[in-house]
Amino acid sequence: MFLRIVADSFGRRPRHKLLTGAALALGMGVATAALSVSLDVGDRLAKEFRSLGANLLVTPQADSLPLEIGGVDYRPVNAGAYLPEADLPRLKTIFWHNNIVGFAPILETSITVGNPASVPEISSYIPPHDVQFLGTWAHHAVRAPDGSDFYTGITSTNPWWHLQGRWFDDRERECVVGIKLAKSLGVSVGSYLMIFHHRDGGLESSDGLSVVGIVETGGPEDDRIVGPLSIAQSISDKPGQYRKLYVSALTKPEDDFARRDPKTMNPGEFERWSCSPYVSSIAYSIEQVLPGTDVRVIRRVAEGEGQILTRVRMLLWLVTGAALLAAALAVGASSAASVIERRTEIGLMKALGAGSGTVGFLLAAEQLLLAIVGGGAGYALGIVLARLVGEKIFGAAPEPSLIVFFVIIALAAGVTILGSALPLRRASRYGPAPILRGE
Repeated sequence: MFLRIVADSFGRRPRHKLLTGAALALGMGVATAALSVSLDVGDRLAKEFRSLGANLLVTPQADSLPLEIGGVDYRPVNAGAYLPEADLPRLKTIFWHNNIVGFAPILETSITVGNPASVPEISSYIPPHDVQFLGTWAHHAVRAPDGSDFYTGITSTNPWWHLQGRWFDDRERECVVGIKLAKSLGVSVGSYLMIFHHRDGGLESSDGLSVVGIVETGGPEDDRIVGPLSIAQSISDKPGQYRKLYVSALTKPEDDFARRDPKTMNPGEFERWSCSPYVSSIAYSIEQVLPGTDVRVIRRVAEGEGQILTRVRMLLWLVTGAALLAAALAVGASSAASVIERRTEIGLMKALGAGSGTVGFLLAAEQLLLAIVGGGAGYALGIVLARLVGEKIFGAAPEPSLIVFFVIIALAAGVTILGSALPLRRASRYGPAPILRGE
């Protein structure tokens, strides 16, 4: 009988119910869109931020040891330790190995390049120049411990580098030349550069390099030659070694807990910290698998990412809160008008023996049924809005989530009860006698 009364009451005043349902649907639609994008925005922005470059720098631990006396650094300028290239596959064994989107080892050495006048068929004459050769990977296959191949290199860690031509093949004697150096040498894509060695007081040429691209970075690389790591190792007589490593990892913004020293944490706090993709916890994991290294966070990149992501999420939560508040006010106004219109009906029910709790429960059940219908319609509307926002801003629409659906239904019920609380309380206090007398 109770369900029949609720259903009959819900079917009456369709215009009134339609307006209330529309207000709920609009509010829940905005909330659905904001929640869907907010849940997806972290991964989307994290991937977009990787175009800013690497956010971790790995160097030999020996280089970080100070050697100062009286404020003077006595370490030789060219001195430095090196790290084994063979250890790099271990990066794909850390807990957050799926968050490592790329890494590139770097070995820089000095070389002399040019073209002798005796080989005009190769290219025009270029006098010898002392330049810096930056050895790295472009698109290199790393065999992970699980047997799969992971392709990485400078194209993954520095995707913002602008290239004319193509990247060098790590297995060939090819290179790309920084745009400033290319203008100074007068080379272009297709040119050929000979490498010279100092021997017996003169210069002796050896194998050369084919120029397959001109790179522009806006940094010191514009005055460098960038080529395969193996060539730099051969020139500097450092086989299988590198000087520093750039790592690009997907992370979440750091908070006060993330900045704590892990040595001061208890076991529970340390587990929580290490199981969160903070840039500091990923750096700690890398230090564990690459012995003898010092992993530093590139703060200008990591902190910039965190600030932007935090502000975007805050904006989405503010929009969600405003939508819910507007829906609650609309439901409250509609519920108050409904209670005033149904004063006679409420008085008659109480005169027939219904208690205040029964009347309030009946009206609340009607509102909850309306919340389910309005929440479901709002979820459908919000999915459409989320797709539009996702495609326009992030280039990909967020996937519908069953969790978001249940959250929206719960929010619709909560907003409806909150907005109807005062009108329902007022209805429960109506006395039957004054109402039936027409007072």
